[in-house]
Amino acid sequence: MQPKHLLVTGGAGFIGSNFIRWVLEHDTGVRITNLDVLTYAGNLESLADVDERYGTNGDGRYRFLRGDIRDDQLVGRLLAEGWVPTGRSEWGAPVDGIVHFAAESHVDRSIMGPAQFVETNVNGTLTLIEHARGELAERPRDFRFVHVSTDEVYGSLGHNDPAFTETTPLAPNSPYSASKAGSDFLVRAYVETFGFPAIITRCSNNYGPFQFPEKLVPLMITRALENQPLPVYGDGQNVRDWLHVTDHAAAIWLVLTRGNLGEVYNIGGEAETSNLDLVRHLLRLVSKPESLIQFVTDRLGHDRRYAMDISKIRRELGWVPTYDLTEGLESTVEWYLEHRGWWERVLNEAYRAASAMYLLAS
Repeated sequence: MQPKHLLVTGGAGFIGSNFIRWVLEHDTGVRITNLDVLTYAGNLESLADVDERYGTNGDGRYRFLRGDIRDDQLVGRLLAEGWVPTGRSEWGAPVDGIVHFAAESHVDRSIMGPAQFVETNVNGTLTLIEHARGELAERPRDFRFVHVSTDEVYGSLGHNDPAFTETTPLAPNSPYSASKAGSDFLVRAYVETFGFPAIITRCSNNYGPFQFPEKLVPLMITRALENQPLPVYGDGQNVRDWLHVTDHAAAIWLVLTRGNLGEVYNIGGEAETSNLDLVRHLLRLVSKPESLIQFVTDRLGHDRRYAMDISKIRRELGWVPTYDLTEGLESTVEWYLEHRGWWERVLNEAYRAASAMYLLAS
């Protein structure tokens, strides 16, 4: 399947913006509509280069629309017309693919306020798939919906447990992961009940450029550069699998264009490491002392270990991660050193005051 008009939800966020950039740089034909409500984690500055090169003043293949995925009228109109009328008839081409990133995704915030996570992650997904199903019933066409989920829906692994596979039962342990599991189940139900042309992907922890500095890697980098304490939950031995966002973008494109409908694909970096070891490595890269590490009370319901078995996507689609963790972290640190202005603007005083309680690693 080769989409002509791709709708990307949450495209101003970390993974979404990197995916949009990757697709436009690697494909010569697809047009992309980026639908994002621009919450605190959405930042159009992350797409300034994309807009310049591919937007109205560039080759015209990229458009941004500010809007909420829960907005029935907007979503219905966008899927039916291809674009809110702009005077450019080529944007009337109907959407033939959706990559759904839009989600509330920070675990600490979900513990403090679960309702917003259910609203966005469950109800927002329902709005999208219901309108897409209705549009396809009215005007059938080749169409695909990729629902981007997380390894957290699988729950927690013990130290010697085998990695998560696509058939591992879902056992979410936080309001965030529960809301993502709920949206996964909705998509699966639409596939089974209505024959909806969807695919689910579940990824491990992403890192790379343009990540909002409340997540572990950029939080530790930016705080270390300012000689601030680095908060590490519990004993720091919680293990995560790390995936460079560029590798993730390439995997999602493969799933969209070549994946089998109705399937689930795990996407991981095959790079397990403990939070403490990761933080120590980042400190070495920025030449800061380990004395900055500050152990704090563990998060409620903190999963001990995640690990992903990616043999299915490797076997069926030929995808493997290209970044090893050492190389990926080095390039990520270099990016934050070179783009200090970007993250300093993100971490302005208003945000610091409003979100101080949340500045812990996820």
